[in-house]
Amino acid sequence: MHLTREDDLSPLQFTRSDAVVTLQLNRPAQGNAIDLPLATAFRDAARLIVTLKDVAAVVLAGTGGLFCAGGDVRAMAAAPDRPAFIGQLADTLHEGLLHLRAAPVPIIAAVHGPVAGGGLGLVLAADIAIAAESATFCAAYSRIGLSPDCGVTALLPRAVGMRRAAMLMLTDMTLDAARAAEWGLVSEVCADDALDARVTELASQLAQQPGRSAGETARLLRAGWERDLGQQLGDEAATVSASSADEHVTQLIGAFLRSRGAAGSSARQQPPNSEAW
Repeated sequence: MHLTREDDLSPLQFTRSDAVVTLQLNRPAQGNAIDLPLATAFRDAARLIVTLKDVAAVVLAGTGGLFCAGGDVRAMAAAPDRPAFIGQLADTLHEGLLHLRAAPVPIIAAVHGPVAGGGLGLVLAADIAIAAESATFCAAYSRIGLSPDCGVTALLPRAVGMRRAAMLMLTDMTLDAARAAEWGLVSEVCADDALDARVTELASQLAQQPGRSAGETARLLRAGWERDLGQQLGDEAATVSASSADEHVTQLIGAFLRSRGAAGSSARQQPPNSEAW
């Protein structure tokens, strides 16, 4: 697996700062286009993240001037068996996306410069996407006659609505960062030189939340789109029950009750259910 930051030739740089893991696409000369080594490294990194119990946030980012230009068209052109190669490329990256989105950890995309094709899928796979003002977004698949992959046809309509998704996918239009935020494709826009600081601030904020509440909330939000209400309610009940055993929860409940007790008579004047969340 290509998981060391020190290896500048690695197609994916895996770094960790306390409880925050950063996965940085590292093919700047190719616009961070996704070839098979990058897809494989991404899949392996996602598999590893699922096994780590003390990761509080994952940041997706890119080196150089682009976040991700999508699939590597040169690699597609050079493949002896193009359909087999593209199928393998998609399957490998998709496996990584499924592993990552199954992990109980919030995912933040730090987006700068152009985003196209499969890069759009990486942005959509994140729970929160922070875009620099320089960011632009386009589907681009139709430019080379291909249909979408990386979950774009499933996740884009959820983010922006079916009509807007169809416009973006079928007409090959490009959104600037401001329009992407207006549509709901990204969560927030900031100045280019403020992107790293803003993402670091947000990741640190998530990492400081007690227990695994943020991660489990993110996982439940993703899962809720993909199953019926009964299954979701069952998962919610099991997850909130398990999380209640965390020592942080015990401390927070104790502090909550002490603060209510310290309020004296004013607390007793609250409605009978005032001790609820």
